[in-house]
Amino acid sequence: MNVLGFDTSTAATSACVLRSDGEAFEVIPETEALTRPPGHARELMPAIATVTERAGVALDGLHAIAVGTGPGTFTGLRIGVATARALAGALDVPIHPVSSLAALAAGIDGSLRLPVIDARRGEVFAALFRGGDEIVAPFVAAPEEVVPRLGVAATRVTAAGDGSLRFRRVFEAAGVAVDGDGSRTHVVRALHVCRLAAHVSSTPPEAVVPTYLRAPDAQPTA
Repeated sequence: MNVLGFDTSTAATSACVLRSDGEAFEVIPETEALTRPPGHARELMPAIATVTERAGVALDGLHAIAVGTGPGTFTGLRIGVATARALAGALDVPIHPVSSLAALAAGIDGSLRLPVIDARRGEVFAALFRGGDEIVAPFVAAPEEVVPRLGVAATRVTAAGDGSLRFRRVFEAAGVAVDGDGSRTHVVRALHVCRLAAHVSSTPPEAVVPTYLRAPDAQPTA
């Protein structure tokens, strides 16, 4: 099965085609992209074009779309989910929604993996995984509140993600190991989105929605 996957949950844009023969073709953003203004609107479709061309798979040769549904930035998630819906509808292929935290955790080297995405407002989105199994469900909290919610010894935990970079001092002071600043483990790779999609049921395009975990910053006026 040829799967196109992408993630726009952070400021970085990633895309991948995982071909039916198991070979993967990725656009992996540099870690520095996590600290730059998001460019999903101008980056996502070119990234998709790049990976499909490199894979030698035309859009009509895709069998499924996999998309990171967050949690993450509101605008980024809306762009990613809207693009997945549009492509799936046009190509008549299924969508497999994948947790962006699970995809981030898949790239962490360690038995207890703490993916942390910057939630702004001085908070982070986090979850805890033992290998590929989620043992603490995604939540939003202030950085100093994360470790007490894990229920495990912090010294056994390895963290990655833009939230762990921003609040490195907080996590390291609590005993958590945080991957180096330049490590690409901090990026949500679309390859992991594609691989995890094999274990996630497909969803009708209109039913795929972002995972926000909290209300948006902008509130409607009366």
